[in-house]
Amino acid sequence: MYWIYILENIDDESWYIGYTTNLRRHVDEHSSGKGGQTTRRKYGWILIYCEGYKHQDDAKGRERYLKSGSGRKYLEEQLRNYLNK
Repeated sequence: MYWIYILENIDDESWYIGYTTNLRRHVDEHSSGKGGQTTRRKYGWILIYCEGYKHQDDAKGRERYLKSGSGRKYLEEQLRNYLNK
């Protein structure tokens, strides 16, 4: 299974969008400062959204879309209750 995930930084509310086959491990790595270059610069990442896909190409395509302007608008609508906390 391939997972698309969105992490939010608890300090500045910035987002990180990625994909993985091991969601728990990646969230733990990002949260502990062992993740990719982008998330290593900050601490305090929490998982706010994920989607599962059977095929890697579908997950990669979805990740690309969510990182686009249209994808960001989709996420803001999808997460409107969370964002209005």
